[in-house]
Amino acid sequence: MLQLINEGGPVMWALLIASALSILVFFERFFHLHRAQIHSADFLDGLYNVLRRGNVVEAVTLCEDVPGPVAQVVRSAILRADESPADIEESIKQCGLAEIPRLEQGLTLLAVLGRILPMLGFLGTLLALLRMQGLIAATAPFTENLLAASMHEALITSAFGIAAAIPVFAGYAILVSRIESIVLDMEKAAGDIHQFLLQRKQG
Repeated sequence: MLQLINEGGPVMWALLIASALSILVFFERFFHLHRAQIHSADFLDGLYNVLRRGNVVEAVTLCEDVPGPVAQVVRSAILRADESPADIEESIKQCGLAEIPRLEQGLTLLAVLGRILPMLGFLGTLLALLRMQGLIAATAPFTENLLAASMHEALITSAFGIAAAIPVFAGYAILVSRIESIVLDMEKAAGDIHQFLLQRKQG
């Protein structure tokens, strides 16, 4: 690896830094989303039992102890349980709008890094070709071995940039899929708790 870095020139260090940052962002987001995604059906079943006993404070506390946007959206509905259906729905909507950006935090950086990596690799190739052009002008005669070595150096950064970008985009797709799954859980839980509170108020 050290030999590749030396052969690729200074751009290789930028590629390594960008790659390392991508790895850190991906795993931080992955574990955050893993913690945020709960079994919403089991959570709501337990919550319904608490609410049927009329213990609203315990239900709110239970929501506060559970991580993730599903619990927060449900909590916002419970806090407005005595208000009109429109107020409950508006509270759920506002809470959902606040939670989604928290889920998506870091995705933009990961997408930018995925686009930058191939461009950095291409920049390294261009710089190596420029050095090769200067070497051709200064060296006489210019042998085939020297040409092969120069081309090898020129292509290293492009290959590394593309190779690094592929898992970054794959990781981005994984995170987007996980966020979509959490948002669907959040929307379903919001509809279920809204319906439960309305039935509870009517019955």
